[in-house]
Formats: sequence, C-alpha cells, structure tokens
Amino acid sequence: MSTPTDVERRVLDALDEDALVTSLVDLVRVPSVTGSGAESEAQHLLAGWFERAGLEVDLWSEDLPALLAAPGFPGLEAPRSEAWGLVGTTPGTGVPGLVLNGHVDVVPVGDPGAWRDDPFGAVVRDGRLHGRGACDMKAGLVANLAVAAALHRSGVRLERRLAVHSVVGEEDGGLGAFATLRRGHTGDAVVITEPTGGRLLTANAGALTFRLEVGGLAAHGSTRLEGVSALDTFGVVHDALRRLEAERNRDADALFAGSRLPYALSVGTVRAGDWASSVPDLLVAEGRYGVALGEDPQAARDTFERCVAEAAAGDPWLREHAPVVTWPGGAFASGRLPAGHPLADEVADAAEAVGAVRPVAGGAPYGSDLRLYAAAGVPTLQYGPGDVRLAHSPRESVDLGELVEVTRALCVLAVRRLTTPAP
Repeated sequence: MSTPTDVERRVLDALDEDALVTSLVDLVRVPSVTGSGAESEAQHLLAGWFERAGLEVDLWSEDLPALLAAPGFPGLEAPRSEAWGLVGTTPGTGVPGLVLNGHVDVVPVGDPGAWRDDPFGAVVRDGRLHGRGACDMKAGLVANLAVAAALHRSGVRLERRLAVHSVVGEEDGGLGAFATLRRGHTGDAVVITEPTGGRLLTANAGALTFRLEVGGLAAHGSTRLEGVSALDTFGVVHDALRRLEAERNRDADALFAGSRLPYALSVGTVRAGDWASSVPDLLVAEGRYGVALGEDPQAARDTFERCVAEAAAGDPWLREHAPVVTWPGGAFASGRLPAGHPLADEVADAAEAVGAVRPVAGGAPYGSDLRLYAAAGVPTLQYGPGDVRLAHSPRESVDLGELVEVTRALCVLAVRRLTTPAP
C-alpha cells in the first residue's frame, strides 16, 4: 500500500503536530537523568498525558530489592532510591497488537560550558529542538504518545489494542523494560523509537562494563627503576585488548556492514597513583566491551578474561601479580528481530505511505532494550526520529520535520496493525 487509506488519513488528519512539539519542549525541560528524582517526575507527567490521550494507565512503583534479586536482572550503574513503571493501553482485551516503547531517562549533561544553550532549556532554532534528551529519546517518546492521541481523536475503531511503554533506567542497564515485562506487559510486536536516522535497526550488539585492577611496585620517583609502574603493566594488558578487539571485529554480521567497529572495546576511565613523585602501584581501569550478535554474555566475559590472563602469563611481573577482572554495572546482551519477520517491511511500507524514503534494515553497535523484548519472545526493532551521533553530546538536538514524519509513519503502522483482527 503506497498511499494511505481513508482510515489511515483520518488518523493522520487527527495528528496534532503543534501538540507534538509542545510536548517535546515540556518533556525535555524535565531533567530526568537516570536514577534521579526527575526521572520519576517525568513518568508522572507522562501518565497524565497518557490519560488525556485516551489510554488506560498502569503507573506503579517498583519494589527495588525484589527487582534487583529477580533472575535475569540486567544490572545497573546509577544509584537510585526508586523506579516507576508506566504503561498505557487503548481500551479492550487481548494482547496488544503493537507496542511503542521509549525510555524517559537521559544521561548527565557533562560540562555545561560545552553547550550553546541551557541543556534543559529545550530551545527551538532553525527547525531543530536542542537539549539533553531531545534526540535520545524524548522525541521518540512524544511520537509514541502522539500516535495514541491521534487514534483516540480520530474515533477509528480498533480491532486490537495499542500499548505505549515508558521505561526508566535504559541508559544504565534496562531495569525499566525488565520490570515492565516482569509485570506482564507484552505485545505481538514492539517498535522502540530510539533515534535511528531514517534506518530500521533490526539488531543490536551487546555491551558489558569491565573493571581492571593492574598492580605495580611503589618506589620514589627519583629511583623509579626500583619500582614497577602500574602504568607500564597496564600497557601490556591494553595492547592485548586492542588485539582482541581487532580479532572480534574481523567477521562481524552482515547487518553491521556500515559500521567500522560494531563490537568496540573501549577504556573509559583510568585511575593510577596517589603521589606525583611516587611510582604508581595500582591502576584501575573501567570500560565498555562489545558483545557480538548472538554471543552469550558469559562467553564474552570468558574470552576477555582469557585474553587478560594470557597477556599476564607473558609478562615477568604480571605472571606473579595477576590482574583482577570484575564486571560491575549493566549487562547488555545482543538481540535481533527474527529473520524474515514481517515487522520490518510493515514499518518500511508505512514510512513510504507518508512520503518518507523507504528505510533500510541494519544493525546498531550499541545495546538497547530491544534485547530484553527479544529475549522474552517479542519481535522488536528500532525506528525513530533523530541521529544517534548527536546523542550523549552537547550538540544533542532533533529535527522537528523528521519527528513529524516518523510520527506519521507510526500512525499508519498502528492503523494497519490494529484495525485488522489478530491472525
């Protein structure tokens, strides 16, 4: 179907584009950094919007100790004292035919001086909205809300239900989506409206956070040859990890053909030494380790630890003073839409129907909540407004024309999935 049907046009005509942008402005102005109180504030704000969009709302406070102890908990990095789940569904019964998912949490702003505008000012300039979370991924969240509101306003009769999942904690492990699934909220298919830059992302690589402790021998800086610098011993391990990264990226899945490094291994923080004129006797490094598509995260850990052990075995000092590897923080497995599943073509057809360029399928080198839905047996892909290269940066912004275009495509997708009986 290359053009919208009459029913689809009714929903598109009911889409309030001004309200779409206004909602994004209001939501970006809530500084909902992962784990903060403002994260919960944003969930409560959205709950009110869900109700006005005609959705039946489930807003609940998580029992964090029970959640953290649950089998399969994906981990977390940011401290938190609360977590709120939020799901809105159109009236009716049965498993929703379509779930639109988005996360309300954002990463910290970093150096405020690097921003041209207030990071939470939601400034609109030259057709773009600027601010932390504008791209990743509050634009996707308000698109999901706008689809629900357009369906409600149009009066179109739905054969199947729509669900909108707003989750917390995606940026540091995915506890929000994990909690939502654990509560029993599911669907026949999920579109996560993460920023995809006009592409369909049908697969995600995974990622693990590692911590390395590498030792040395302290000595006075003027007699450094009497000691062993932990900086030098870490260099031995780091060189081995660079070789491991190259090996793991040699034959990546064809879905990552456009990515130079789908399974990146990156050291993010390094701390060593406690005095300028002393040889450092301990270096602690933390970083991010890519998990290959289809790879068991434990197998990935085993490969990393074996690499470190082999590097240590070849060094006279490290042979007797083995580095210590631990795995703090979130654990992102990989995930993918089952090969041949019709959801990818359905989204691409809907985009074409509203005049957008037909999106092509590919994979993303970063983890997301896709893998949690996929692991629960729910076919899932990512398609949403924004360019991920701007995410987590002081240049974060989203093109408002693209936001409208993606929202229109999602409206058509929702009509096509929800106005036909379940197979």
